[in-house]
Amino acid sequence: MVIPKEIREFCEKKIGSISDFSPASGGCINHGGTATTTKGEFFLKWNSASLYPNMFEVEAKGLQLLAKPKCIKLPEVIFTYEGDEYSCLILENIKSSAKSPNYSKTLAEGLACLHQQTAEQYGLDHDNYMGSLNQSNTSTTSWPDFFYKNRIAPQVKLALSNGKMNQRDYDKFCEFADKLPALLSDEAPTLVHGDLWGGNTMVGNNGEPVLIDPAVSFAHREVDLAMTTLFGGFDQSFYDAYLSIFPLPEGYKDRWDIYNLYPLLVHVNLFGGGYYAQTMNILSKFIR
Repeated sequence: MVIPKEIREFCEKKIGSISDFSPASGGCINHGGTATTTKGEFFLKWNSASLYPNMFEVEAKGLQLLAKPKCIKLPEVIFTYEGDEYSCLILENIKSSAKSPNYSKTLAEGLACLHQQTAEQYGLDHDNYMGSLNQSNTSTTSWPDFFYKNRIAPQVKLALSNGKMNQRDYDKFCEFADKLPALLSDEAPTLVHGDLWGGNTMVGNNGEPVLIDPAVSFAHREVDLAMTTLFGGFDQSFYDAYLSIFPLPEGYKDRWDIYNLYPLLVHVNLFGGGYYAQTMNILSKFIR
């Protein structure tokens, strides 16, 4: 993997000459890895500035917002760059290690702490990204309204325009929107990571949990818990610890399916495949 000249020149001004670069594994959206420089090691990620405008600026804002209450470890933001052709984000380089014996409990405590940071409205003062797709955060006081208009509807419209859904599917989601006020519980807007699957947690150098790659907003905290169940990676002790600290309203597991429609729709639009069937199977539980 070759670091673009524009990014390398910015790095040399800010973090010193790069003597070595080790690409990270697993990323499917951004290019990234550990850069060894004359000033130390940093995690560097970059992408097209025109395709994904302000992607790293809003990611940096999200990381800083999650870090502010000091609930859980996040990589420190060092620099962001928005260039002519490329943009980049330079972060503290987290060296992974083995999980501590209390890893799951510490992760649950940290997440519960984040979820106790509240706002007056759902949303955020800026839009950001979920993966490589735009995520709208237009503020509102109605959670069902926010969830459908800012999360579900944009993804369904995109899937319809890209031929990954048909008009009948679209109509089903419109019917589903009318049912949401009766299906969703009401709580104060809370700070959420927004993209909390196993790949966006890592183990820090002391064995502690670290959160990365957020899609931050003030939303319903159940969206984070729901997404942890989608792709695995969280053990039962994590859920037991969270519920002992910050219990969820009755019927939360039924709502997790509803909330997972959003990341599944994102996957339909990004990857297609079996995510469409998984999405429509969940929808069929609520729309006959």
